[in-house]
Amino acid sequence: MCGVALLAVLRSRLPEPVRHGLAWASGCVQAVAVLWALSTVAVALLGPVDWVRSAWSGSPATARDAVTTELPWPPNAATAPLVLALVAAVLAVAARGNASWRPQALTGALTLIWATALIVPAAFELPYTAGLLAQLLVTAALVAYALRSPRLPTPPAPVPLVALCLALLTSLSLAFLALASRPATLSVLATLTVLFAVAARQPRLGPVASPASLGYATALACAVGASLGWQPQQTALLVLVVPVAAVLLAARLDVAPTTVSVEVTGATAALLAVGLAVTDPPMLALVLALCGVIATGTAVRENRRPVGYVAAALFVLASWVRLASWDVGSPEAYTLPVTVPALLVGVIRRGKDTRASSWTAYGPGIAVTLVPSLFAAWGDTHWLRPLLLGGAALAVTLVGARHRLQAPLVLGGTVLALDALHELAPYIAQVAGALPRWAPPALAGLLLLALGATYERRIRDARRVREALGRMR
Repeated sequence: MCGVALLAVLRSRLPEPVRHGLAWASGCVQAVAVLWALSTVAVALLGPVDWVRSAWSGSPATARDAVTTELPWPPNAATAPLVLALVAAVLAVAARGNASWRPQALTGALTLIWATALIVPAAFELPYTAGLLAQLLVTAALVAYALRSPRLPTPPAPVPLVALCLALLTSLSLAFLALASRPATLSVLATLTVLFAVAARQPRLGPVASPASLGYATALACAVGASLGWQPQQTALLVLVVPVAAVLLAARLDVAPTTVSVEVTGATAALLAVGLAVTDPPMLALVLALCGVIATGTAVRENRRPVGYVAAALFVLASWVRLASWDVGSPEAYTLPVTVPALLVGVIRRGKDTRASSWTAYGPGIAVTLVPSLFAAWGDTHWLRPLLLGGAALAVTLVGARHRLQAPLVLGGTVLALDALHELAPYIAQVAGALPRWAPPALAGLLLLALGATYERRIRDARRVREALGRMR
C-alpha cells in the first residue's frame, strides 16, 4: 500500500528527477510483493498434477486440500489475492494514461487478474466443487475475452493470444484437478472440448485453440473408456474418433498454421491409439489398418500426397501384425503382399517415365521378397523353398535380360547364384573330401594359369559385360 501511495507524486509539482525516482521505488516495491505472491500461484497451478497418481479416488473437502496433496500451502498467504489484485489495478490505470506501453500494461494486468482468480478458491478454502466452477469460469472468461478482443477498434496485438494461453494453462490445471472425481473428469473434459472448439472458430486463435480442443477430446475418449470399464485396446478404437475429426477439420481449413496444428494433434492421437492397442495383436492390426484408412483420407488432398506412403506402410504393418497373431512364420507371407503392389507401382511409373531407373521402379519390390526368402532358404533343411526361390530368381533374371533391365537381372542373378551355391555346397564338400589333399591347390594353380594366359581377353570380356550392364536401365 505504501508503494502504491508513492505513485501519487506523479501528479505533484516535484522536480522531474524526484518524481522519476519515486516512481521507480514504487515499481520495485510492487514487483517484490508480486514475487512474494507467486509461490501461492505456483501451488494453485501445479498442485493438481499430483491427482494423476490417485485419479478417481474421491473428492477432497476444500479447494485448498485439492491443490496441497503434495505441495504445502505457503504460510501467511491470505493477502496474496489482495496484493495481486492491487498491482493489477495499478497496471490497468497506468495503461489508460500512457498509450506507448498500453499493450504491455494490459497484458500484465490481465495476467495478474488471472493469478488472483486462480488462487482465490484455495486461499479462502472454498468447497472443492466451487473451486472447479471458479476455474472453469476463469477459463471461459479468458476465452471470451480472447474472442472479443479482435473486434475492438484498435486491439493490442498480444492481448488476445495471451488471454488464450492463460485460458489453456488454467484448463490444464482444471483438468488435473477434476481427476479426483469421475463425474467431474467427464464433465470438465467435455466442457473444455466444446469451449476451445468455439475459440477455434476465430482464425487468429485457431493454431492454439484447435489442438487444445482435439487434445481434450482425446482425453475425454480415454476417460469414457475407463469409466465404462473397457480395456486399453478397446479404448483405442474410441480414441481413433479424434484423428478422423482432425482429418475432416483439416480438409475444411484455409489457414495453414491451424491446419498443421490440427494434423499434428490428430497424428498424436493416432499414435496414442496404437500405443493403447499394442498389447493385443489382433486389435493392434485393426487399429493400424484404420490409421491407414485415415492417412489415405489425408492423402486425397492435393498438397498431402506424400501421406500416401505412410498409409501404405500402415496397411503393410497391419497385415504383418495380423499374420504374426496367427503364428505365421513364413517370410513370403509377409513379403509377397508388399512385392505385388510395389511392382505395380513400378510398372505405372515406368509407363509414365521411360527414363526412370529399374532400380527405382522394380528394385525395392524384387528385393523385399527375394532377400528375406534367400536368408530363410539358407537355414531351411527342406528342398521346397530353395527350389521355388531358384525358380523365381531364374524367372526374374530372364525377364531382366529380355527387357534389358539392370535391377531384375542383377538381383535375380545374384539370388540364383547364392541359392545354387547353397544347394551344391554339400556335394562340393563331398567331392573335395574324396580328392587327395594336393588336388585342391593344384586345381587352384591351374585356374590361375588359365586366367593369366587369357588375362587380356578376360579384361575385355569384363569390360563388355560392364558396358552392357551400364546401357541397361
